[in-house]
Amino acid sequence: MRRLILAPLLALLAACGASDDRTELVVQRFFGSCQADYGAVNDPTKADGECGIMTALINRFEADNPDIRVVENVVFWPGYDQLTAQLAANGPPDLVTMHSSAISDYEARDLLEPLNPVLAQAGVSPESFTPAARAGVMVGDQVMGLPIDVWAPLWHINMNLFRKAGLVRDGRPILPSSPEEFDAHARQFHERTGKPYLVQVTDKDFAGPMRIFYMYVMQQGGAPFRDARHSNFNSPEGQRALGFMRDLYQQGHSVRNQDYAGAVSTFLKGEGGVLIDGTWMVGQFTAASQREDSALADGYAVRPFPAIFKERNVSLVDGHNWVMPRDERRTQAQREAAARFLRFFADNNFQWARTGHFPAYTSIIESAAWRALPHRSDIAVLTQIGEPLPRFVRRQSPIEFIVGEEASAAFTGQKSVDRALQDMQRRADEILQSF
Repeated sequence: MRRLILAPLLALLAACGASDDRTELVVQRFFGSCQADYGAVNDPTKADGECGIMTALINRFEADNPDIRVVENVVFWPGYDQLTAQLAANGPPDLVTMHSSAISDYEARDLLEPLNPVLAQAGVSPESFTPAARAGVMVGDQVMGLPIDVWAPLWHINMNLFRKAGLVRDGRPILPSSPEEFDAHARQFHERTGKPYLVQVTDKDFAGPMRIFYMYVMQQGGAPFRDARHSNFNSPEGQRALGFMRDLYQQGHSVRNQDYAGAVSTFLKGEGGVLIDGTWMVGQFTAASQREDSALADGYAVRPFPAIFKERNVSLVDGHNWVMPRDERRTQAQREAAARFLRFFADNNFQWARTGHFPAYTSIIESAAWRALPHRSDIAVLTQIGEPLPRFVRRQSPIEFIVGEEASAAFTGQKSVDRALQDMQRRADEILQSF
């Protein structure tokens, strides 16, 4: 009897002590956590949205590579505070999602490994990246990341309300091409629908106001930054851009008191004509337009940010990338696992592009399959007119918060345009000149 009892107990103890000899690859990413919906999905074609597709892709990689154990850290967007702490503690992940606009900060402090040898091992050439994607990861001749996508702010349009407002011609939305036209369209829209023309973030999340401000400055031929240590916000272009943003808000052409979640909800409920938001929402809004009970039913369109100021037809872009933080303890086996992971993501970039983000590879942009996805032909021009901020601009993330906060204060009437621009430039320059 004692042997009968001890035998299974010893077997259990032996199992508990069994080692996992797979190579461990630690990947850290944002895009949210959706384990309840997609934790068991390893077919990315069966997933939707950023979180769903990213989760399914990582699941698929692990299923296809049973000798690699993927340890996945999902961090709160954008995750750079966590990464900085991990680097300080000498315990960084092997691969991390990072915006192109953040790479310069980490690269300048020698905290990222160039991926040239890893990508060469993976058989991925930077020449296959789109020009915008390549600009986001190249520092000289060093490749500092594997591009996942390129993204940009867009105009998401409720075509049902645009029809009611008389702003549709030949089935396509009529968009303004000057500040004066913008005002006229917004007044006509409100008169005929009783709703505001614009749905935009005005509170708490300042990324939206920042992107709009940068866009209007760039459209005028202005440069938001003079050099690596000086911003250029308090300029004639900055005055015109922020003054225009203030006028739109003060004249009632925009919703009020909206954080990010509130703005998306307002648009989905049909309470405004145009939502200014990114490429990542194309998939969700397309799905909503296919539901009969949706305010967007058979009535969703999306376009690049219209050229309100005609000096330049340009769009601000950024991108998501996989980067490799420096870690002297990383083994050759882990580098080989990382190479396979990066190759997998390069091979599956079309699946990620279903989110609405632009593919990182020229071959996909030029493919019939990508062009056949909903609305892609309407926004494909962004691959030609998209432009990131200059590579020399460091600390973009905290500066973006300052720009958005001050812009929001100006157009909501908390500060004058002059004061907001002065404070914006002073605060940004303090950061630029602090290193």
